[in-house]
This record gives sequence, structure tokens and C-alpha cells, in this order.
Amino acid sequence: MRTAKMTFAQHSFFLILILLFSRVGIAQQNDEMEKLIKEANAYMNQAEEALSENDFAGAEAAYRKAIAKDPSNTTAKYNMGNLYYNREKSGESQSRFVEANKVSENKEDRHKINHNLGNSFMKQKKYKEAVEAYKNALRNDPTDDETRYNLALAKKKLEEEQQQNKDNNDNQDNQDNKDQNEDQKDQDQDNQGDKGEDKDQDGKPKDEGDNEKQDPKDGEGDQENEKPQDQDPNEQNKGDQDQKDQKGKPDQQKQQQPQPAQGQLSPQQIKNLLEAMNNQEEKTQDKMNAEKAKAVKTRSDKDW
Repeated sequence: MRTAKMTFAQHSFFLILILLFSRVGIAQQNDEMEKLIKEANAYMNQAEEALSENDFAGAEAAYRKAIAKDPSNTTAKYNMGNLYYNREKSGESQSRFVEANKVSENKEDRHKINHNLGNSFMKQKKYKEAVEAYKNALRNDPTDDETRYNLALAKKKLEEEQQQNKDNNDNQDNQDNKDQNEDQKDQDQDNQGDKGEDKDQDGKPKDEGDNEKQDPKDGEGDQENEKPQDQDPNEQNKGDQDQKDQKGKPDQQKQQQPQPAQGQLSPQQIKNLLEAMNNQEEKTQDKMNAEKAKAVKTRSDKDW
């Protein structure tokens, strides 16, 4: 029994020692924490002094040291976020406000942090995120009219952005449809052009157009029939003889002569026509001379 009582006493003694050491350790930790908090506050004071002198770099460095000493210091992170916000560094201020919101312990701080976080999102035109931040601020303080106004403004900006995106998408769809229609139109024109290559300007197939070209011999035959009515028989026989001589030439010589275009006279046709016109003119002149020879001159009855 004594051994058991001694063992219990020993255990009790050890427990007492552990408690004592624990209290000592806790006290030391508390002292160390208090020391860090005091150092952090000292750096915050330095930051405030630097801000009063418009020393942005000094204030930034002091806040960083304060946060390093006391990571749970909500005020240091919040103030650093305001520092970046006022220096038009909205992205960095956003990060600091988010960090401050994580370590905040009361509604008043969370309201202020989320309100300023919403302002930071607004400067970055992140209207959807701004709406959520302002809502969180109002959850912690529903009586703040300024936050409520900012929330309404953020909602309006968000609606305008969504409408603009919708209009841009519609315009893009319309442009895509227009481009597609133009491509289809160009393709149809190309296909139509390919089909039209086998036709001449009159819309007839090239082969048919070639077959319809006038045969020079046919043209000569028509021209031969167009003889002047009053042509002298001798001259007519002469012309017929010339045409016979012309027809009697070898086919090779005819093939070497340039073929007239459709609707035009051949050189031989022109030659025959000129000869016929000359013969007609000579015949007419002969008739006029004969008439003059028969005419009798008369004198006037009166002298003027």
C-alpha cells in the first residue's frame, strides 16, 4: 500500500511540476507575444509619421515590418491596403484588404474592410466582385447608406457591362453571318464564272458560235448576186470572168488569204464591189455625154 501511495504521490508531484512549467511557458509566450505586438505598434507609428511627411516608401516599409512582427494585426493590413488604394495601386490594395478581412475579429472592422475592398474592385472595373464586397459590408453594418449607394452604383455598372457584352456578341454574330454570306456570294459568282467560260458574249456556247461564223464563199455568192441593174453586158461578162478566174484559183491560195471577221466583207468582195461601182459610173458618164451631144443650143431673144 505504501508503494502505491508513494507512486500516487510521485505522479501528483510530476503533474504539479508540469503545470508549473506550462504556466511558465505560457507566461513566456505571452511575454514574447506582447513584445511582438509592442514592436508592431512601434512600426505602425513609424508608418503614420512617414505618411504625414508623404513618405510612401517609408510608410510601406514600416507597415511590412509591423505585419511581419504581428501577422494577426488587422489594422496594419487594413491601413496598408488604404495606402496602396490612395496611391492608385488597386490590385495591391485589394490583396491587403482580403488579408485583413481574414484576420478581422469584429463586425465593425469587417464592414470597413469590405467597403474599401468594394471600392478597390470598382477602380479595377471588377463590378461583379464589387457587388459582393459591398453586400458583405452591409451584412456587417446594414445602416451604412454610403455602402448602400456604392452597391447600387456597382449593380448599375455591372448591368451596363453585361448589356455591352451582349451587344458586342450580337454584333460579332452579325458580322460573322455577313462574312459568311459574302463568302457564299463570292463562291456562287466563281461557280457562275466557271460555267460562263464555255459561252461567248451573246450567251451561246463557244462551239455553236464558231459554227455560226460566215463562210467566206457564202459571202462571195451573195455579193455576186448584188450586181448593178444597168451594168453593161460586156462589163458584166468581164466581171463574171474575173469572178470565175478568182474561183478557179487553187484552194491553197484561198486558205492563205485572211478570213474576214463575221459581218465584214472579204478583200475580194470589196474589190468586186469597187469594180462594179466604177463600171456603173462609166456607163452613167457615157449616157450623159450622149445626151449632151443631142442637145441644141438656143440664143436669147433679148439682149441684156
